[in-house]
Amino acid sequence: MTTHNSQYSAETTHPDKQESSPAPTAAGTTASNVSTTGNATTPDASIALNADATPVADVPPRLFGSFVEHLGRCVYGGIYEPSHPTADENGFRQDVLDLVKELGVTCVRYPGGNFVSNYNWEDGIGPRENRPMRRDLAWHCTETNEMGIDDFYRWSQKAGTEIMLAVNMGTRGLKAALDELEYVNGAPGTAWADQRVANGIEEPMDIKMWCIGNEMDGPWQVGHMSPEEYAGAVDKVAHAMKLAESGLELVACGSSGAYMPTFGTWEKTVLTKAYENLDFVSCHAYYFDRGHKTRTAASMQDFLASSEDMTKFIATVSDAADQAREANNGAKDIALSFDEWGVWYSDKWNEQEDQWKAEAAQGLHHEPWPKSPHLLEDIYTAADAVVEGSLMITLLKHCDRVRSASRAQLVNVIAPIMAEEHGPAWRQTTFYPFAEAALHARGQAYAPAISSPTIHTEAYGDVPAIDAVVTWDEQARTGLLLAVNRDANTPHTLTIDLSGLPGLPGLGTLALSKAQLLHEDDPYRTNTAEAPEAVTPQPLDIAMNATGTCTATLPAISWISVEFHG
Repeated sequence: MTTHNSQYSAETTHPDKQESSPAPTAAGTTASNVSTTGNATTPDASIALNADATPVADVPPRLFGSFVEHLGRCVYGGIYEPSHPTADENGFRQDVLDLVKELGVTCVRYPGGNFVSNYNWEDGIGPRENRPMRRDLAWHCTETNEMGIDDFYRWSQKAGTEIMLAVNMGTRGLKAALDELEYVNGAPGTAWADQRVANGIEEPMDIKMWCIGNEMDGPWQVGHMSPEEYAGAVDKVAHAMKLAESGLELVACGSSGAYMPTFGTWEKTVLTKAYENLDFVSCHAYYFDRGHKTRTAASMQDFLASSEDMTKFIATVSDAADQAREANNGAKDIALSFDEWGVWYSDKWNEQEDQWKAEAAQGLHHEPWPKSPHLLEDIYTAADAVVEGSLMITLLKHCDRVRSASRAQLVNVIAPIMAEEHGPAWRQTTFYPFAEAALHARGQAYAPAISSPTIHTEAYGDVPAIDAVVTWDEQARTGLLLAVNRDANTPHTLTIDLSGLPGLPGLGTLALSKAQLLHEDDPYRTNTAEAPEAVTPQPLDIAMNATGTCTATLPAISWISVEFHG
């Protein structure tokens, strides 16, 4: 996780952005010249799947991943709280586990994040009473090591999630990575594997996906490197790990964000050097309403169009990966792991960080660092949920290259789930768009043809108000339409035509399973412990005919989902 300037904005120069050029539209989208003023009940936009529509790709299960870092109360007070009334024998909160299952998370990246770059994985194994306490340099906290890989493996088994494991490339590297790989995946009979068995886990954990470091170009990162330094290091670690286990899927650090001066060139340098043994490159992007303190209208409109930046981000990294493939005369594509994405009001954290640095600069300090303090606990609005729904649409529309993604994070820390110590857990507004996609986006993803009014943004120029994606599982005969109105001011009514779905003539008819709308007249409305269901999706009143056509009105700042079956 980046700790400064985490969002690309109109004030930041993107390496590929020409200020005089219009921002790109999403794939499969055309902007119409229809006025955004007028009668919202008269259709002014359309979404259609033509009979010759080609799928983007199959929907990868890992697209619905999340992220658990030893940061704030994500672990302690989040997934783990032994004194909580719902805690099980391992100290895991059952109320949180229930919500994680409801969210539909498939894969969880662990244990960081910035945290991993100063982490000794061996500190978190064996009897808890023998584990050392350490200082966490990333978040200025005391790490008790009550949770480690053994414990997280047990939690993941209960949650039904895969683990994406990150290794320390800041203060450690090759030897520690190989030892950890032997510990978690080795068959009994070697020293580290036998230590795992002695710690109560007889079977190999079978962790397949590994992140080799985190944001190693970031100056905030312990042990940060130049692109050439990291390229050499990741090449050696990836090569050795695949000598140990050739079936691993390895993720190299991409640049920490689109605002970094080496964004694009970092990826090309790293992937060209270490292409042979890499499978993924990481992408990190966070967004927030930069005018949230003053509720500035122009900033809200820019925020609602954040997926324009994500679209360009994906294109830039994909191009760098393709150049690396060509330089190596390779046959495989390096996939993208968008393993940190979401809404994060990082300006709040930056203020805290600046205050901490100012205090630290006043001399030596010997005060104990806090344990699991309240950090990055953003409370999300209805508008935040609409933006996250829009970002999920973008990930699905680019799932040919984005084959894994981790919504950051899972509990308490910029998370869709909140949990009070000794108290309740509840769903944030952002919970709902993620869960709908995670539970119902199956089969093939399609970027439909969209005709839409345009909206003006300061950051991206004129962009379509409407965006959408369709998924269709031809074998199960189930489908999902996700759409968003990114217009901050005007409702839009759209006609939806799904008659071009493959195999539809042989299916007979389509029928509506469920339709819902997320919208609030007050886009700043939130869910809280006192009012946990203040913002929830409501039934969307539409009627679908047998050929899969219908009409829906989307209020300003809204997201819809339409589940259907054949």
